[in-house]
Amino acid sequence: MTALLLAGLLLPASAWAKEVSDGGWPHEIDIPQGVVVIYQPQPEKLEGNRLEARAAVALELKGSEEPVFGAIWFEARLDTDRAERTATITGLTVKQIRFPDQDDEKAQKLRALLEKEIPKWDLSISMDRLLTTLEMEEKRSDAALELKTDPPKIIFVSEPAVLVSLDGEPRLQKEEGSNLQRVINTPFTILYLPSKKTYYLYADTDTWYAAKDIHGDWAVTRNVPKEVASRAPKAEDETDAEERKAKDEEEPGPPPKIILVTEPTELIVSIGKTDFTPISGTDLLYVSNTDSDVLYHIKEKKYYILLSGRWYAGTKLDGPWRYVPGEKLPPDFARVPEDSEMGTVLYAVPGTDVAKEAVLDAQIPQTATVERKKAKLEVEYDGEPKFEDIKGTKMSYAVNTATPVIRFKKKYYACDEAVWFMAGSSRGPWQVASSIPEEIYTIPPECPIYNVTFVRIYKATPEVVYVGYTPGYTNTYVYHTTIVYGTGYWYPYWYGRYYYPRPATWGFHVRWNPRTGWRFGLSYSNGPFRFTIGGGGWYRGGWWGPGRYRGYRRGYRHGYRRGRNAGYRAGYRAGRRNAAQQNMYRNKRNQARMTAPSTAADKRSKAGAAKKRDNNVFADRNGDVHRKTDKGWESRTKDGWKSEKGQPAKAQQQKAQQKQTQQLNRSHQARQQGDKRTSSYKKEQRRSHSSRSSGRSRGGGGRR
Repeated sequence: MTALLLAGLLLPASAWAKEVSDGGWPHEIDIPQGVVVIYQPQPEKLEGNRLEARAAVALELKGSEEPVFGAIWFEARLDTDRAERTATITGLTVKQIRFPDQDDEKAQKLRALLEKEIPKWDLSISMDRLLTTLEMEEKRSDAALELKTDPPKIIFVSEPAVLVSLDGEPRLQKEEGSNLQRVINTPFTILYLPSKKTYYLYADTDTWYAAKDIHGDWAVTRNVPKEVASRAPKAEDETDAEERKAKDEEEPGPPPKIILVTEPTELIVSIGKTDFTPISGTDLLYVSNTDSDVLYHIKEKKYYILLSGRWYAGTKLDGPWRYVPGEKLPPDFARVPEDSEMGTVLYAVPGTDVAKEAVLDAQIPQTATVERKKAKLEVEYDGEPKFEDIKGTKMSYAVNTATPVIRFKKKYYACDEAVWFMAGSSRGPWQVASSIPEEIYTIPPECPIYNVTFVRIYKATPEVVYVGYTPGYTNTYVYHTTIVYGTGYWYPYWYGRYYYPRPATWGFHVRWNPRTGWRFGLSYSNGPFRFTIGGGGWYRGGWWGPGRYRGYRRGYRHGYRRGRNAGYRAGYRAGRRNAAQQNMYRNKRNQARMTAPSTAADKRSKAGAAKKRDNNVFADRNGDVHRKTDKGWESRTKDGWKSEKGQPAKAQQQKAQQKQTQQLNRSHQARQQGDKRTSSYKKEQRRSHSSRSSGRSRGGGGRR
C-alpha cells in the first residue's frame, strides 16, 4: 500500500519495507560460470514461515552448447506482504540436488556450484502463484471445530433499512465538556441530549436521525443541536475524500429505516418484493434485489442464506433456520459459475477452487522481524488488573484491558498487535518474548482472546525475533474445508470507566471475496447515508479483532453484487485498502518495533525474470525434469528432450507413468491458474493507477 494512509494508522510501504515485485517466472541469475535459470518453485510444505519446496533448474555454462537440467530441494524463510500480495523466499538452505541426465562426476561438480550459489539468492513470488501451487494437505484445527454455528436472530424486511447493533442494553457515558451522553457499547455514533430527552444517530455529513426512545422509531431530523453536530465522526483518511468525490455515482433514495437491536442479529433487506433470478446451469435461484446472499433450491423447495461464511436453510424466509454444513449442500451450489453474479458465495462451497484457495490463504502468515531493543509495550487497565480463569486450562486472562494479557505459572504474556511480550508482573516492564508456553495454543474458541493462538514466534536471535500471524488473528477461521468469519460465540464485555467490546460474529453484514477479504457492510444504504462505523475513540479495543484493529470498518453500499468485476473480481483499490489494513505490522505502533531492511540483505542476489523463457519446466517428486509443450509432456534425458507418448512400458510402468502425468498436469494447471490470478491483480493495479492519475474514481467491491 503505497498511496493511501489509512485512518492515520498506516505508513506507506516504502517507508519501512522494500518493494518486492514478482516479474514472472522463470528467474535467472548471472554467475561467473554462466547463468542459472530457476523455474517457478513447487512448494511441498509450509509450516509457519518455513517453506520447503523443489524447483527445476537449468545451468547454461560458458563453453557448453546445451543447458544442464536438474532439480533442487530447498528450505527457506518466507517473508510475506499480504497487502502487496507478494512474498520473498530468503535464507535458502539446500537439502538435495539431482541431475538425472549427468554422470556422477559431473553431477557432483554441478551440485557443489549450486550449493555455493543458492544460499545467496532471494526469490520473489506473488501470493497468488504461491497459493495455487501449494501442495498442502487439508489442515484442520481441533479447536476450530469447536466454533459455534447456531444462527443469530435473522430479520427480513422489504424496504431500505440499516441494522444498528448494540452490545446489550445501551450504556451511557457523559461526554467531556458537554451536557451530552454517548452510547458507548456500539460502533455507531449515538448521542443522548438529556435536556431534549432525545437520542441522535449519525448518518452522514449534516445528516442525523433522532428518536425519543432508543428502541422506538427513528427519523431523519434537520434540527440538530450544535453540541450534537460537533461530535460527528471526523474524516480520518483519503478514503472519505474519495467517497465524497464519488457522490455523483451514488444512487439516490429514501432514508433507510433504522432497526436497532441489542442481541446478535442479522438483517436481510430486499428492495420491494423478493425478485428471484435463475443461476445458469443449476436448479438454483437467487434474490437479485438484495445485497445479502439468499438462494432458493427449486427441487428441495428450500431457502439458503450465507452469513459470515455459514450456510443456513429454511422453508420460509421468516424461518426457522438451521445450520447446514457446506459438505451437505446440494451439488448445484458447486456448479455456480465463478464469474456469475453469485460467484461471491463459492468460498463457502467445499471443493470449489475459490474455497480451496481461501483455505490455503488462511494458512499463510503475515510475517515481520521485531527488533528487541526497539519494541516497547505499555498495557492500559481499567483500574487494577482483574483476571478470570480460561476454561479447561491452568491459565487466566485480564478482562479489563484491550490488550490480551495471560497469566501462567507466575509469568505474564501479552499479545499486542501480533507481537508477543512477557513480564514478571501484570504491570510490566514488558520485553519482547523469544518464546511462549505451548499451553497458550490450547485456549478454546469460547474464550474472547482465542485469536492470539494464531500469532507465532518462529525464531529468535539476540537482536531480533521473527514473528507472524495467520488470518485467524483477525477472525478468519478454517472450519472443516471452508473459511468462516468469527467464532460464533457472544463474549461478555467489560464496562467500567472504559468499555471493552469483544470480537463479534454477527450484526455487521460480513461478506468475503478474494481481493478484499472480509468486509463489514450495511444492510442497505444509498444516497448520502453512510453510517460511519467505528468513527470514535470512546471505547477501547474493537468489535473486529485485536486491540486497535479496524480493518473492516469500511463497509459497502447497495450495488455490491456487480458480477465478475465487483463480486469475485473485486476492485483493486478496495482490495488494496482492505488488505493493507489487515497487515498489523504496517501500523505506526508496530512500525517503531520492526527492523529496517538491512544493507546485507540489499547485497543478496536478486533473481530477475527471464522474459524470453517459457515457465513450462517442472521437477517431479523423484527429481526428474519434464516440460509441457503443445504436443504433450517431454522428459529430459541424456539425449535431450524426449516425448513421453508412445514409449513402450510394462503394465506396472504404464500405471506409474499415468499417475506421474496426472501429477504433472495438476502442477501445470495450478501454475497457469496462479499466472491468471497474478495477471488479473496487476491489471486492476494498472487500472487503479490510471484512474487516480486521471482523477476518475472507479467502483467495484468497495463501499460506494
